[in-house]
Order: sequence, then structure tokens, then C-alpha cells
Amino acid sequence: MLISESLSVSLHSIKTNKLRASLTIFGITVGVFSIIVIMTIITMMQSTIQSGVSFLSRNTFQIQKYPAIMTGGHQERHKYRNRKDITLDDFYRLQGLLTSAKYMGAQKYRPGRVIQFKNKKTNPNMHIVGITEGVLKTSNIIVENGRHINNNDIKYSKDVCLLGQDVIDKLFTGIDPIGQVIKVDNHNLKVIGLIEKQPEFFGQSMDNYIVIPITSFESFYGKTRGSVEITIMANSEEEYDATIQATIGHLRTMRKVKPGEENDFEIFSNESLIGQIADITDGVRIGAMAISLIALLAAGVGIMNIMLVSVTERTKEIGIRKAVGARKSNILIQFLIEAIILCLLGGFIG
Repeated sequence: MLISESLSVSLHSIKTNKLRASLTIFGITVGVFSIIVIMTIITMMQSTIQSGVSFLSRNTFQIQKYPAIMTGGHQERHKYRNRKDITLDDFYRLQGLLTSAKYMGAQKYRPGRVIQFKNKKTNPNMHIVGITEGVLKTSNIIVENGRHINNNDIKYSKDVCLLGQDVIDKLFTGIDPIGQVIKVDNHNLKVIGLIEKQPEFFGQSMDNYIVIPITSFESFYGKTRGSVEITIMANSEEEYDATIQATIGHLRTMRKVKPGEENDFEIFSNESLIGQIADITDGVRIGAMAISLIALLAAGVGIMNIMLVSVTERTKEIGIRKAVGARKSNILIQFLIEAIILCLLGGFIG
């Protein structure tokens, strides 16, 4: 029997048993579709993560009290909470010691604030960020209108601010915010600049904040409230690793960390943060692939069972074919072609 004849007979058999063929195709479709959907979601998630966490400039790393990602339980959080805060004095001291840095910046955060302009108020989900001038050079913060916070603003603790896009949209519809005065925690702040819109991170806005001089921040909320985050840009890619090592050495000395003890601070960059998240998503990918492969395997077992039933139901047909001269290989090829057609249809639809 020719392959073309086997193909014709197989197609006729599939048309004759439409319900059985449809159920088989559906099983394969679900298995293939689940794999494609899961892989697409994970790829999109990784792309979103990469764009969302790229808040540091090139050749830049950040130092802070807590890890960027904490996956442990209560004991781990307790361990980090008991670390000494990094202070603004630590930043200025490190700035004097670290000669291999091109730019250095320090920042502090105060979340969950309400910002008011005249009779309008934001939701209580705004962040107040106190910065030194260097943060604007070490982070991907671009002032699209107005001016940056400068050293005079920091030196004299001026009541000035930069606005994120969420604040602008909420308070200044149809009004130029530059020169206007907003109120935060009973403190008046003059708007001197508007920050360019940031990419969303998993559907969450990254524009719900205002930026003020770090000295004004400490004047409002106290020097002992919260730990300073330090960002450092190396002179070049070649000096990047050496700058990190020099920073670690200086900080360990400043914070009196004994030889052999682990650092009591964390250092990370865009790349290391993306790498940590990639490790998590890789675990999710493996688990999702395992589940999808089980679904595909179940579909394969379904095809096997249906083809077995098909052979049992068509015993008479097989007997007649053998009686008129068909060989075992001809009959086997026919059933294999049926299975292949069903798999291809299911895979194509999936």
C-alpha cells in the first residue's frame, strides 16, 4: 500500500469518527497552548522586570541597609533590622575616602504621604524622597521641565521640590506646576522641576513621589528616621569592580566590621538585581514547564488510549485488509499516520 493510499484511508477514518478525533485534538491543543502561554508570560515578565528595575545609571551600584529582595522569614528580617543605619555623615565620610567614584549620591524615603495643592489632595500613597545632588546623576531621574536640585538647595535646606508625573496629574490639571507651592506634612514646598515619566513595574506606577533636598528631609522628619541609601558611579566600566571593592573596604572599616564577619550592609546593581529576580523566574519557569509537560503527556496518553480503542473497534476491518493482502506494516503505517495527523492538528491549533 502506498503512503498516499494510507494517508487517504487515515483521513477517511478521522472523518468517520469525528467526536473521537475532536477529543484527541482538544487534548493536544490544551497541552501545547499551556506551554506557549506560560513561556510567553514568563518572557514578558522578565522583560517587564528588566525595564522596571533599571533605575540606576550605567557603571553604578547602590549601598543600603536591607537587601533589595528579601526571601527569608521573620528571623532574616530581624537580622537586617538590627543592623546600624547608614547615616548622611557616613555618606559624606565615604565620599571623602572614595577617589575612584565619578559621582556619588545619597537618598532617604518616607512613604505613604498625602500631598496637597490648594483644595486638592493626593491619595496617601505618595513617597517623599530626600536626595543629594549626585542622585540625579547616578539614577535614571530626568528633569524635563524646570531645574534640578542643586548644592545650594541642600546646603541651606531649601523648601523646594521636584514632582513625579502622578502628583502632576492629580493636582495640576491645566496648570503649570513650576513656581506653585504644595504642602506635605504641614511643610510648604515650592515646585522647581518636573520629572520625566518612569516605566511602570508590573502595572504599578513608579511616578508617585516628590523629590526634596535630603537636608530638608531630615529637618522635616529627623536625622535618625530611616537609613540612607548611597548610589555610586564608577569612573569607567574597567574601574567598576575595583570601585565596589574599595567601597566595601571603606564601609567595613567605618562600620567596624571585624575580619571574617559578613558585611552589615548590602550592595547591588541593576545587573545583580535582575540576576536575583531571574533566579526566581527560572524556578517558576521550570515548575510551569513541568506542569505543561504533564498536561502534554496526559494528552499523549489520551491519544494512545484512543488509538488502542480504535484498533479494538476496527478488528474486523483489519482482518478484511489482511485477507485481501495488506501486510502488518501497511496497517501499522495507517494508524501511525492517523496519530500524526491528530497531533499536528492539535499542535497547530494550540
